[in-house]
Amino acid sequence: MNSRNQRLVVGITGASGSIYGIKLTETLLDMGYDVHLIVSNAGWRVLKEEMNWNVTDREGILNDKFGGRPGSLIYHPVSDIGASIASGSFLVEGMIVMPCSMGTLSSIASGASDNLMARAADVMMKEGRPLVLVPRETPLHAIHLENMLKLARLQVKIIPAMPAFYFHPRSMDDLVLFLVGKVLDSLRIEHNLFARWGESEHDAT
Repeated sequence: MNSRNQRLVVGITGASGSIYGIKLTETLLDMGYDVHLIVSNAGWRVLKEEMNWNVTDREGILNDKFGGRPGSLIYHPVSDIGASIASGSFLVEGMIVMPCSMGTLSSIASGASDNLMARAADVMMKEGRPLVLVPRETPLHAIHLENMLKLARLQVKIIPAMPAFYFHPRSMDDLVLFLVGKVLDSLRIEHNLFARWGESEHDAT
C-alpha cells in the first residue's frame, strides 16, 4: 500500500482577516502537510487590500509566499469545479475555511456547490470528514446565526475569529496564531502555537 502525505484543504474567502488563512497555510506546510488551497475571487481582493499582495500573477505570488517548506502547496482556482478535491474519492483529512465570509457560509449551508469552495465543503460533509469554518463578521443577524446553527447540527465545527487574552498576547501575531491553534485543536493536530491555560507562568491563581 502506497503511503502519502496527509492532505488538508484550506479555503480563504473575502472576509476580513486573510492573515488567518495565510498563517494556517504556513503552519500546515511547515508540519509537512499537502495543502490544497482555494482562494475566492473576493479573497484575492482582500489579500491585495490587507496584505499588499500583488495578485496579478496568482500562482507566482503563492510560490513566493509559501515555497521552500516541507509540505506541498497545490493551488486550485475557485472556478475549477473539476479539481481533485471536488470528488469524494480523493482522500483528504479535512477542510478549513479561514476566514469564512457569510456568503460562503450561506452557500455551504444551502448545499449550493456553485464553485469549488462550496463543492469541496459539501464533499467533506457528505463523506463525513472534518469541516471547520472560521466566520469573521460583526454584528451577526439572524440569517447568519441560523446558517451557523444549521451547519453545527451537521457536525461542522464553527470557530469564530474570537481571540483570547488569558495567555497575555504580546503582538498581533500572537492573536492570529491563537486562532490557528484552536483550528488545529479541533482537528486533533498537535502544536505549540500558544500557551494553554494551566501551562503559562501568567496563569491566574
